[in-house]
Amino acid sequence: MAYLPENPLALVAQVRDQFRTLMRIRRDRTLPPAGHRPGVGARIACGDLRMSVQAGMSESLWRWLTRLGWREVMFRPDRRRYRDIPHGFVTQLIDAAPEERERILAVAIMHASYRVPPPRTRGLPGGSTPA
Repeated sequence: MAYLPENPLALVAQVRDQFRTLMRIRRDRTLPPAGHRPGVGARIACGDLRMSVQAGMSESLWRWLTRLGWREVMFRPDRRRYRDIPHGFVTQLIDAAPEERERILAVAIMHASYRVPPPRTRGLPGGSTPA
């Protein structure tokens, strides 16, 4: 049986979304203009990759990342699936000399992985997880 949302408006949005997918009414988003350096804890993304901004990200590192197509994720809720770059590699990028950034980012991309969603407990009696 298909999952039916509790909110009737959510059902309408879900049907509309599936209709748009079936009719191929989808457009690739254009790259938004580069903005100011995001704050600590913000998420930035490029394609299917995402990383969290950490303290110490310099203006020059941000400019370098924007030239590669990285932008702050400004919309919520963001339903897209991203491969997250491990925090340790973000720290290495921050500490790296400009000539080492490309190599470190390439290794970081190789180690990026999809986040495992938490188990769903909604709809089960007592809110418990299945055994």
